[in-house]
Amino acid sequence: MAYLLLIIEPRGQRAERTLQEGQHAYAQMVEFSQSLQARGVLKAVESLQSDAQGVRVSLREGKRTLRDGPFAEAKEMVGGFFLLDCATREQAIAFASECPAASWATVEVREVGPCFIDEVQTKRL
Repeated sequence: MAYLLLIIEPRGQRAERTLQEGQHAYAQMVEFSQSLQARGVLKAVESLQSDAQGVRVSLREGKRTLRDGPFAEAKEMVGGFFLLDCATREQAIAFASECPAASWATVEVREVGPCFIDEVQTKRL
């Protein structure tokens, strides 16, 4: 099963780090992704730029609206992700617990699946 580990960071945290602290954090994350690759569970990984460079797109009644970041209503931002191939939810949680970012951010574990509720999901609820 595919699981996404979302790195949820406090907004502004990156700007508070020194260059050396940022490089150290990045090196830890690279090492973690290499260990996941070596264990054969890593499908994809990316670090994301700050939401200050992002844009939110919505379409309502045929009208497109764009909202440039940073997004003032957000206290946190998605800073990156790991897409893993895990046998169980518990295995995904175990990998999330190993993630260095768990010490300075939150690692959210989400199973990949359709945007509708099927019989399997209903049984879990």
